[in-house]
Amino acid sequence: MKIASLETFVVGNPPPTHGGRYFLFLKLVTETGIEGVGEVYAATFGPKAIVAMIEDVFEHHVLGADPFAIERLWRDVYGRGYSQRPDLSLMGVLSGIEMALWDIIGKALDKPVYQLLGGRAHERLRSYTYLYPREEDGEHAYSPSRVYDDPDTAAARALEYLAMGFTAVKFDPAGAFSTYDPRQPSLERLELSERFCKRIREAVGSRCDLLFGTHGQFTTSGAIRLAKRLETYEPLWFEEPVPPERPEEMAIVARQTSIPIAAGERLTTKYEFARLIETRAASILQMNLGRVGGILEAKKIAGMAEAHYAQIAPHLYCGPIVGAANIQLATCSPNFLILESIGWWDGFYAALLKTPIRWEDGYVIPPTAPGLGVELDEAVARAHPYTGRALHLVPTFGPVPPGQ
Repeated sequence: MKIASLETFVVGNPPPTHGGRYFLFLKLVTETGIEGVGEVYAATFGPKAIVAMIEDVFEHHVLGADPFAIERLWRDVYGRGYSQRPDLSLMGVLSGIEMALWDIIGKALDKPVYQLLGGRAHERLRSYTYLYPREEDGEHAYSPSRVYDDPDTAAARALEYLAMGFTAVKFDPAGAFSTYDPRQPSLERLELSERFCKRIREAVGSRCDLLFGTHGQFTTSGAIRLAKRLETYEPLWFEEPVPPERPEEMAIVARQTSIPIAAGERLTTKYEFARLIETRAASILQMNLGRVGGILEAKKIAGMAEAHYAQIAPHLYCGPIVGAANIQLATCSPNFLILESIGWWDGFYAALLKTPIRWEDGYVIPPTAPGLGVELDEAVARAHPYTGRALHLVPTFGPVPPGQ
C-alpha cells in the first residue's frame, strides 16, 4: 500500500471564530483508496505559503511512501535540508501529514489509533473551555467583549459553562502578547488578574478549576509577581508565564510558586519537551498535535512526562482534526490530565465533521471508529475558503502601551 495523492483545504472559520481565523486540513489517499485526514497548525506564515510547504514535503517524501513506515518518514522530513533541529513550520507540516498516515493505518487495520498506541486507558476525557463571549449577544472570539476585561462578566460566564457541565475554565486577563515580550506586568493588569481569579472563584467555589492563561508575556520576575497574587485562588495551572525560548527561566518561576506551570503549545518535538521536563520548568505539558511532530512524537513526549510525574493537557487552538488527534493521544496516555475543548465541539466544529465529536457533561467520549475516528465533510470545507490575509494568530507589534 502506497500513498498516491494529496489534497489541501484552507478553511475560513466563520463567527464566532472559536479556534482561530482559519484551519488548514490535508487529505492523503492510498493507491487502494484509503483516505486519511490531518491538520497543520502553523501560524508563522500565511496559509498559501504553508500549502506550498506541504506540497513540497509531499512530493519529496510522501508520494509513493508506505504509510506504515512512520519512523522512517519522520526522520527523513525532520532532517531534510541539513536542518536536524526543531523547525516550527516544518514540524507543523510533518504533524499534519503524520496524523493523516495514522488515520490511514487505523482504517487499514479497522482500529482506532489509540488501540495501536497502547489501548484505551481512559473511558472518558475531562475537558475545559476558554471563557468565550456569548454568541447570543452578537459577539465573537475577537470582539472587544466585557468577558475579557470585566471580572463580574467573566464570573457570570463561568457559571454558564459550569451549568453546561464544564468543571474547568480558562481565561487570560493579563494583557496582550507582543513582539516585544517579555515585559513587566503593569499594576493595573496585576490587579485585574487578581480580581478575575477572586470573582470567578467566588462564583464557582470548588466545583470548577481555574486555568490562568498567559502567552509568555512576562519576564521571570514579572511572572513571579503575578503568580504570588494568584496563589490564594488555587488555579490548576499558570500557563506559559514566560516566553518559550528559555525553559531555565520558566523553571525559576516554577520554583517560586505553588501553582503548577503548564506550557508547550509553541514547542515541537521530543527534544524541546525534554528540556522543559529536565529543567522542571513545567509539570503539565500542552503539546499541540498539529505542531509538535504528530501523534507518535506526542506519545513519546507523554512517556517522558510520565517518567517525571508530569501530566499532559493537549492544546487546541485550531480545528477539529487536531482535536480528534488530541483525543486519540489522551485516551491511551495514563498521565492525561485534561483536554482543551472549543466549547462543546458544536457549531462549525460539528459542521466540519460528518459525525461530531461526542461531548457529554464536561467530558469527551473517545470514538470507536477506526483511525482518528472522524471524517472531514469536504463539501463544508470547500464552501468556506479562507480569503483573508491575516495570520492565524496576530500579536501586538511593538511595545504594549502602559497599563495594557
